[in-house]
Amino acid sequence: MRELIPLRLDANLKWLFTERPFLERFDAAAAAGFAGVEYANPYDFPLAQLRRCLADAGLHQVLINTPAGASCSLTRFGYACLPDAVGEFRDGISRSLEYATGLGATRIHVMGGLVPEGVRWDRAFATYVTNLAWAAEQAASTDVILVLEALNQGDAPGFVLESVEQAASVVEAIGSESLGILYDVYHAQVQQGDVISRLRNLFQHVAHVQIADPPSRTEPGTGEIGWNSFFAELRTLRYDGWIGLEYRPAKETVAGLAWRDAFTI
Repeated sequence: MRELIPLRLDANLKWLFTERPFLERFDAAAAAGFAGVEYANPYDFPLAQLRRCLADAGLHQVLINTPAGASCSLTRFGYACLPDAVGEFRDGISRSLEYATGLGATRIHVMGGLVPEGVRWDRAFATYVTNLAWAAEQAASTDVILVLEALNQGDAPGFVLESVEQAASVVEAIGSESLGILYDVYHAQVQQGDVISRLRNLFQHVAHVQIADPPSRTEPGTGEIGWNSFFAELRTLRYDGWIGLEYRPAKETVAGLAWRDAFTI
């Protein structure tokens, strides 16, 4: 019998263990059996403090995001496609590379941004591609891969990337080994569906995976995805990266983690 390739799950500390203050979530993740963590915004804390949390809990930092603006602002989903914010974008790339290399993370989610009102999509998209080409040059001397994520238009109307195919087209156009796709199962299913076929077709570009079960964005087993089939496809494709748990627990985080025993991971 062929041996199963183990899949590695990491806890997204923005979404999981929110019953605790942020800095206590590292120990909680380790106690729940995780070896890796990811989170969007490390910038509220000094690098040394985050490194200490990781070391004390025995955790690996998997991924961080580039900086974004306030939750109600145009820049809440990042700066990459904003023609008038190239300076802010570049500053954010520099800062995120500093944090990623300082924390040992090898993935940075470069947030694409919302197309501003009054700006044509093609102009915003051209800005996005130009910015990413520059960012890939900055990352080339590091071990970091910059990952691009498409968000569904219901949750993020106006987001510059609507599909994983668009993300792949940008990666292909720039042609840098420092760029890849963040394949978010929740967003792909809500926006497009057929997530297993899309994963298979675009796998050469997939550098990170995140999961949640639509339609409520809760833990696997609460919605519409056939998770055993999805995980089996990852093993068939010999995916050796991390799978980020970016879901909203239906109830309490630890109790909700029982899904890990319900599927073949």
